[in-house]
Amino acid sequence: MSMSMTAPSQRGGARSMGSAVLIANRGEIAVRVVRAAAAAGLRSVAVYAEDDAAAPHVRLADEARPLPGSGPAAYLDAAALLSVAQAADCAYVHPGYGFLSEDAGFARACAEAGPVFVGPSPDVLGLFGDKARARALAHSLGVPVLPGTSGPTTLDEARAFLTEGPGAGGPVMVKALGGGGGRGMRVARDAAELPRSGSAAARRPPPASAAATCTSSGC
Repeated sequence: MSMSMTAPSQRGGARSMGSAVLIANRGEIAVRVVRAAAAAGLRSVAVYAEDDAAAPHVRLADEARPLPGSGPAAYLDAAALLSVAQAADCAYVHPGYGFLSEDAGFARACAEAGPVFVGPSPDVLGLFGDKARARALAHSLGVPVLPGTSGPTTLDEARAFLTEGPGAGGPVMVKALGGGGGRGMRVARDAAELPRSGSAAARRPPPASAAATCTSSGC
């Protein structure tokens, strides 16, 4: 079945629009959600970037609608995804994993717009999206964690952690405090690599926070 880049393609219609789930992802995870939705009696609405029009999840979903743009950035456009969800009368938004699945702002926007975000609450995502707060909570509950800095970390503090502190000998993982889904994570094998790793972590792509603060932990 061919897909139009300007209009939604729809098959069947056995399930009602009010029981539809928007799949805010692509590839294998989107295919799995399509199958799970069918098993649960939900109508699946896929989305696709300009360069994903022929992807398997587009063909398998009950309906597929285009997103503006191409590549991963298209699936990070929260406003566009919510617009599709509302236009398709979706009761649920399933983020899959990666992309916006760990973004508290997107989960909150779904709650405000109407569709149910299939995942943790915005408060939980906000807590665990902030690595400093997540580490503090783990410590308070007695959960073992790797040695690491406890908050925003300067280059000098990271260098001390790697050369004199618990991370002595390396390597260490430099992480953006507001990262998530694998964004903003860089390995520094020694002190000489810290400046480059720290800069790369701080330049993590959206939707992470723009604050250039990092933390270090033993790998």
